Amino acid sequence: MAGAPAGDASGSVRRMRGVRVGTDGVGVQDVPEPEGDGVLIDVVSAGICGSDLHLVDLGPRPTTLGHEIGGLLDGRPVTFSPLVFCGACERCRDGRGDLCSTGTAAIVGIARDGGMADRVLVDPSAVVALPEGTDPAVACLVEPVAVAVHACNVGTIEPGMRVAVIGAGTVGLVAGAVARAHGATVDIAARHPVQEAAAEKLGLGRSVGRGYDVVVDGAGTASALAQAVKVARPGADVVVAGTYWGEVALPGLAFQLKGLRLLPAIYYGHHAGEREIDAAARLFADLPDLADALITHRFPLDAAAEAFRTAADKSTGAVKVVLEP
Repeated sequence: MAGAPAGDASGSVRRMRGVRVGTDGVGVQDVPEPEGDGVLIDVVSAGICGSDLHLVDLGPRPTTLGHEIGGLLDGRPVTFSPLVFCGACERCRDGRGDLCSTGTAAIVGIARDGGMADRVLVDPSAVVALPEGTDPAVACLVEPVAVAVHACNVGTIEPGMRVAVIGAGTVGLVAGAVARAHGATVDIAARHPVQEAAAEKLGLGRSVGRGYDVVVDGAGTASALAQAVKVARPGADVVVAGTYWGEVALPGLAFQLKGLRLLPAIYYGHHAGEREIDAAARLFADLPDLADALITHRFPLDAAAEAFRTAADKSTGAVKVVLEP
């Protein structure tokens, strides 16, 4: 594969804008255009994820943020999988690239330059072609849909099941929408009015009761996990789609007495011989209300600092904040 262009005819390195965390916090920096083997995607939309907020809290880092991306490749709408698998370890050979031995070390937007920039360089195998008519301005949502698709596959969600989702941020709302698309009846626990409004747009019940077949923890908090155990029926699956950055206490006795299964699901890989992110791209095209329900704020790339402040402050009414280069 030919490398991406590294400079102009004079030999000078091309520059572009990229969102990075510096000593003064997160903001736009002048960075080199990516070079090396791969394809360059022109970024149209970049969603701010909770993990991006966490990375900002960790302090300065030398790489560009962004793994939820919609863009154009040769004029065609695309997104990409930010999960870089080695393809050689036992897990990869078994079709479980989400458990690759490289771990998080190779994720685009964490260890490699991501897509909160004018352009992003990715391996051709990571590119996800989007259905005709998909707007790249909202295609940044395909990546969180892939997380939800994986969560539903892990929980074996089927038509007629009762599903509860704890937490109504992006992860929870998308998981609820995908579970509903699988034919389940879904109730979601929301904390903020804007989340309740989004849940209503997506046809999700807003009163969580008891006795659910599958419970999805979309919040990644100790209280969410405790509530998940509480509302699950005996023998149910608790799917953990929210990210835990440290240790968490589990209501052990209730968990054991109910015979629950705790199933982590923060990444995605393959299911039934297909990449889950490809399935997510198709499903996203069938969820026309999702973008309207989730995307509450849009900012130009140069306003990245304000966008991150908005995303981190729930009093702003933010659900999904999107940057537009």
